Amino acid sequence: MLSYKNAKDIFPPELLSEIQNYVQGERIYIPQLDNVRSAWGTKSGSHQEITFRNAEILKKYKEGLRIEELSEIFCLSSESIRKIVYKNLKEEKNSEGK
Repeated sequence: MLSYKNAKDIFPPELLSEIQNYVQGERIYIPQLDNVRSAWGTKSGSHQEITFRNAEILKKYKEGLRIEELSEIFCLSSESIRKIVYKNLKEEKNSEGK
């Protein structure tokens, strides 16, 4: 969830007055510049959680669990499990070949 700040606490009075010519009493989102954007999920930790989950899926697959079993354990479709397993196997193979 995005937090918000009072514009009076951030902008100088002249800039705030100019902004109020366009919008008053509403929340607005000011996007980050393109060169400072964070990668998806880095702030919330989602990216790290999914990376860990995918590593667990691959580990269990290598231990002998079938796609269908993994699908039930991780509450994902069989197709999603397949994509995760094959993508990670391919990445492992590529990193070993270097």
